Amino acid sequence: MSEEVKSFVDKLAAGDNAGAGDAFKDALRVKVGQTLDNHRKDMAGNLFNQSNTPIPEVEAHSDPKPEIADVGTFTHDGQVQTSNDVKDGSAEMDLTQDGTADTMVGVDVNAGEQNS
Repeated sequence: MSEEVKSFVDKLAAGDNAGAGDAFKDALRVKVGQTLDNHRKDMAGNLFNQSNTPIPEVEAHSDPKPEIADVGTFTHDGQVQTSNDVKDGSAEMDLTQDGTADTMVGVDVNAGEQNS
């Protein structure tokens, strides 16, 4: 028996429940620490010596993904709109100039130029 466990039993027998609780936590902490340290040593020793251990077979972890028949999007009412009905997201603005002078509201862009 370790010193921590002896301390736990002695305090419990003496009726010191608070001290017994602390001694129990200490004993548990030491036991877990020793187990982790031993496992850490085993892992470090076997880290690069895994040539004798067989590589486990890979198992499928999920079902195969279903095939998608046609790409589409959902409308606001929950209906599926196929890709034939969907706009491709390109801009539909007419950016050609119609021959008019560039103007901004309230600004005369031709100010100071002489008219010929």
